[in-house]
Amino acid sequence: MIQLKTIDELRLMKESARLVSKTLGMLAKEIKPGITTIYLDKLAHDFIKDHGAEPAFLGYGGFPNSLCISPNEQVVHGFPNNEVVKEGDVLSVDCGVILNGFVGDHAYTFEIGEVKPEVKKLLKVAKESLYKGIEQCIRGKRIGDISHAIQAHCEKEGYGVVRELVGHGLGRQMHEDPQVPNYGRQGSGKVIKDGLAIAIEPMINLGTEKVKFHNDGWTVTTLDNLPSAHFEHDVAVINGKPVLLSTFDYVYEALGIVSDEEKAFQLDF
Repeated sequence: MIQLKTIDELRLMKESARLVSKTLGMLAKEIKPGITTIYLDKLAHDFIKDHGAEPAFLGYGGFPNSLCISPNEQVVHGFPNNEVVKEGDVLSVDCGVILNGFVGDHAYTFEIGEVKPEVKKLLKVAKESLYKGIEQCIRGKRIGDISHAIQAHCEKEGYGVVRELVGHGLGRQMHEDPQVPNYGRQGSGKVIKDGLAIAIEPMINLGTEKVKFHNDGWTVTTLDNLPSAHFEHDVAVINGKPVLLSTFDYVYEALGIVSDEEKAFQLDF
């Protein structure tokens, strides 16, 4: 059952989501060749705790870390470790917090130094598809409209859209109804209503859409070992329209990126 949220609940969810955003912005200043992902995990853990919250991923289903960090061909759910990040890598950093009883959960894929042009384009298109999906979060439309918009944008560029992993509802639990696939038919799925809160997260591969699930129970990689991109926002429907609870502004400030991509989805409430 979909748990529609009140405005007061969405205000609390925005606080949770913005703490994730600030955490990703803090990490953006540290991500560079030569660091280890376990170092980033420790930074995030301490930052979240220092802000009066709990890392949502730590212990979730037995997951041992505060971040999911997935380099290159890893799609999602990678374990932070002592391997050194290298020039030309890409790094999906997925973060969650629990604050005021609500979960914030979103992700950004970082370029490490200079990446190959075809990988840079993959990241660009994957992030564009996230906003294509958000545009469809309108009262009266359906979840399939979000899914179709993401799929169409990425497949027209020849990219693989992962089927086995999906976005999801969000609230007091990290995974609530409805599921939000990154592929699907227009006009299908649950009807979008005011108070809906979801995490939309395209997982887009440079090559095949097929993935491999590893024996550790968490790590997922592309079947052809080509790079993958992952971007995630927390979105609410308020007065019939999509409103961002999370933001990449802190990441962009750290990286010196100028963007107005979120302008249409921002609302003070």
